[in-house]
Amino acid sequence: MPSLSLRESPYFAVLLVLCAEVSMTSSASLAKSMFAMLPPEGVTALRLSCSALLLCAAFRPWRTGLPRGAWRSTALYGLSLGAMNLLFYLAIGRVPLGVAVGIEIMGPLTVAALTSRRPVDFCWIGLALAGLSLLLPLRQCGGALDPLGVCFAVGAGTCWALYIVFGKKAGGAGGPVSVCVGMLAGAALVLPIGVHASGAALFRPLHLGYGLALGLISSALPYVLEMAALSRLPARTFGTLMSLSPGLAALSGFLFLGERLDMWQWMGLACIVAASMGASASGRGA
Repeated sequence: MPSLSLRESPYFAVLLVLCAEVSMTSSASLAKSMFAMLPPEGVTALRLSCSALLLCAAFRPWRTGLPRGAWRSTALYGLSLGAMNLLFYLAIGRVPLGVAVGIEIMGPLTVAALTSRRPVDFCWIGLALAGLSLLLPLRQCGGALDPLGVCFAVGAGTCWALYIVFGKKAGGAGGPVSVCVGMLAGAALVLPIGVHASGAALFRPLHLGYGLALGLISSALPYVLEMAALSRLPARTFGTLMSLSPGLAALSGFLFLGERLDMWQWMGLACIVAASMGASASGRGA
């Protein structure tokens, strides 16, 4: 039986997902700090627009184009990506980052549950959900969560689920070109909203510089890595791996913001890591 090359290995796809998540979660503090300069709609517009420009400069999608049958799935992928980012930034403007990520991640976990066919997959999903229940800092919020912020997070999770479904189709058909075209579609959706909310402040050089940095570490790099992983992993495995996001966000908060986890939250983080490792192992034959 021929051995798999590194690029064909499911463990390589898992590594791509982990790198994408580290890059994305570490950018959260930068994004939230920009809310003092621009509203969430403006920050989202800068993030997606700068990401689209970076991706197009790197991959030059006009040279190869998309296969004829890939346009629909790529457009849907891009629109779900744009809506997901906008709703998530609106959410973290109203509720704590950890809570928003925890609510949002119910989207990919739902994909994992709906596409599962083996009992062991439900075990990993259940372990991840148990970990999330321990990790999320709901005790610190005293139940006083902003209802609109919660709704935004739920909407972001729904769009994240759609992003996984359409991204898998688009990535298999068009590869990196799909990422470029999808990011352009997402930017086209959000940019008018950002201009309306921010006005001329959106185009100040300082804000554009922040947007370029944010676009690189929170969108361009992670989405390229995720698109490469989506074509190598089942949707249920990818969705369960996304359960690392709250744990990585908590670690990022500890490292960059001085936020500390209590014993129960560390136990929750351990459960999520164990679930992700189990999902990657059970996905070898999928």
